[in-house]
Amino acid sequence: MNDKYTKNVGLFKALADTNRLMIVDMLSCGELCACKILEKFHITQPTLSHHMKILCDCGLVSGRKEGKWMYYSLNSGKVLEFKNFLSAITVDKEDCICKEGECNCGK
Repeated sequence: MNDKYTKNVGLFKALADTNRLMIVDMLSCGELCACKILEKFHITQPTLSHHMKILCDCGLVSGRKEGKWMYYSLNSGKVLEFKNFLSAITVDKEDCICKEGECNCGK
């Protein structure tokens, strides 16, 4: 049961940063070169690399090297998986963890 929660914690942690949320928003328009992403922020290239590593490590973003440049894009499969998980935990459902076992308060 906890696997579905544990597997998504990394995504929430990765998205718990304003710059990374903005990067995901930028990548929603398609693949971008790291230099294009960097133009929009007041951060250094190593700081951008740190943010991109976190986004790539959780699987939300994919990177590819072309010559000396890195290009990043959203991993659409992971985005869909995450959307489905978020949707599933924010609606009432028969198999919700709140419906397991008996309530001690008598309700």
